Amino acid sequence: MSLNALSTATAGLAATQAAINVVSQNVANAGTAGYVKRTLSTVATGTNNSGVATGAITRSFDAAALKQLRLETSGAAYTSTKAGIASQLDALFGAPGSAAALDGTLNTFTQSLQELSANPTSAAARTTVLSNASALASQINGAANAVQNLRTGVEAQLGTDTRSASTLLSSVASLNAKIQNTTDAASLADLQDQRDQVINTLSGYMDVQTVDQRDGTVSVLTRSGVTLVDRGSAATLTFDGHGSLNPNSSYSTDPTQRTVGTITATLPGGGQIDLGAPGAIRSGSLAAGIELRDQILPQAQRQLDDLAGGLASALTDKAVTGTVTGSSATIDLTGIKAGNSVTIPVTAADGSVRNVTLIASNAATAAVDPSQTDDASGLAQTFNISGGPATYASAISTALAALSSRATAAGIKNAPNLTATGTGATVTIGPAAAGTDKVSGASAGITQPTSPSDLTTGYRQLALFTDVSAAPPPTPRLFTGSFDSGSQLTGFAQRISVNPALSGDTTALTASSATDKSASGGRAQAIFTALTSAQQTFSSSSGIGGVSAPYRASVVGFAQDVIASQGAAASNAAALDDTQQTALSTAQSRFSAGAGVNIDQEMSNLIALQTAYGANARVLTAARDMLNQLLQI
Repeated sequence: MSLNALSTATAGLAATQAAINVVSQNVANAGTAGYVKRTLSTVATGTNNSGVATGAITRSFDAAALKQLRLETSGAAYTSTKAGIASQLDALFGAPGSAAALDGTLNTFTQSLQELSANPTSAAARTTVLSNASALASQINGAANAVQNLRTGVEAQLGTDTRSASTLLSSVASLNAKIQNTTDAASLADLQDQRDQVINTLSGYMDVQTVDQRDGTVSVLTRSGVTLVDRGSAATLTFDGHGSLNPNSSYSTDPTQRTVGTITATLPGGGQIDLGAPGAIRSGSLAAGIELRDQILPQAQRQLDDLAGGLASALTDKAVTGTVTGSSATIDLTGIKAGNSVTIPVTAADGSVRNVTLIASNAATAAVDPSQTDDASGLAQTFNISGGPATYASAISTALAALSSRATAAGIKNAPNLTATGTGATVTIGPAAAGTDKVSGASAGITQPTSPSDLTTGYRQLALFTDVSAAPPPTPRLFTGSFDSGSQLTGFAQRISVNPALSGDTTALTASSATDKSASGGRAQAIFTALTSAQQTFSSSSGIGGVSAPYRASVVGFAQDVIASQGAAASNAAALDDTQQTALSTAQSRFSAGAGVNIDQEMSNLIALQTAYGANARVLTAARDMLNQLLQI
């Protein structure tokens, strides 16, 4: 009996000592980042469970809390990245109504037009108008260049984050291999701590989830289902950055068309997955960077391009409206230039309405991305005007037939089936077959000046703003929205400039007519009205007024709406980030409550263990005394 007691007490002392060691380790690492509290289990041994032995050292944490922590970490990195860029965009566009904001500079310009209208004989007033117009163009140039600089910065950061994420994936695989080959319980817990800390850091870059394997390793997957780590093997992430970006830089799933970098995951077997594709990465700083580079910042560029295009075309284009007879519309396209568009609302047999946009071109008919037109939800096609007015009707018929075939092949419901007839520049557009489509109107904006140096044709229209090429020597050209050498609108905000022809002839601002240069305030007033009152159509791709329909506003109104939109976007992004950071803090607290070391609790455990140790020692002493008594008999 005494021998059994001696053995049991000795085992109890050993188990208690091991538990005290675990408590001391917990206390020593109470402030260590990533350390998870350890607990030691004991198991009964011997006949009738008369003995005790140490069991496994386990990490004490809530798996659901850890999963939530990683989810909120990804979300916080995502919202923080977006909020930072949104704040910079807001500062770039300026506070609504402030003198330094875009609309403030535009208001200064329009006010100088009013002053010139009231005092047309003043050379100083004419110079002030041109100076203010130049300041406006320069501010638009600067804002557009800054947007592209932001995109370039995001592109560079994507490369840095991709390299960091790839290193973390490799670390997870390496730790998996060590865990798989480790038998020491204390070392195993340390390795598991390290692995969890690495995965937590990884979740800041991308949305990941883990699957525990029977051998103690974990598999790491994106929430879209791409396996990045499987036991001891990890995918390698690379980013083929394109350096400095420009307005034409864009993502495409076709590598030959893509002009920005993408994240490629090279799997251990050699296969490759494009993680830059939409939806492949859904949260974290990488997802935010891709969204900023490919959606948010290009939309800001489009807003500036539309503003620049609106400034130029409001002063050069004449609005032409067709007449409707039955199911057809007739419109006069005299003077139409490459880039000028004709908008045709078409009502299908079921009553649905879709806009067809035809863009004049000096090349053969071709499809146009609707997002590059005023109506991103419509259908668009170019038509060839190089043959002169006598060919307009046949060229439009050819374009309409191509558009119809393309829409039908794409499975578009109620694809319009139209044709055109006419004499000279007057064209009638209607259904190709009776009882099908109905054309409910036709409208066009036709650029009146024939060249930047033409300051008289189409009076009171005037090419005050022109498109200046970047290639030396800088050459001004009319802004018409041409697609003949790519979209003229794309990047126009970087190139808009005051027409140099006006610098040499400021009297054109106050000419009384196309043939009379005597001073009159009529033209300055007409320019003022065109910018502040006349309604223009702005593309739904700018995101102003919604993304499903074109937006009607004056140029000044559009500028104000753009600035208000950026301010609201920055405010919303900041509010969302605040909410997400709070959610992250809550998740961290919840995880720490279960996994963190509570010093008070550990001290309580230590007191209990000290008592148990003393009790075991007392049993050992009693057993020794009993043995001594036996030996003395």
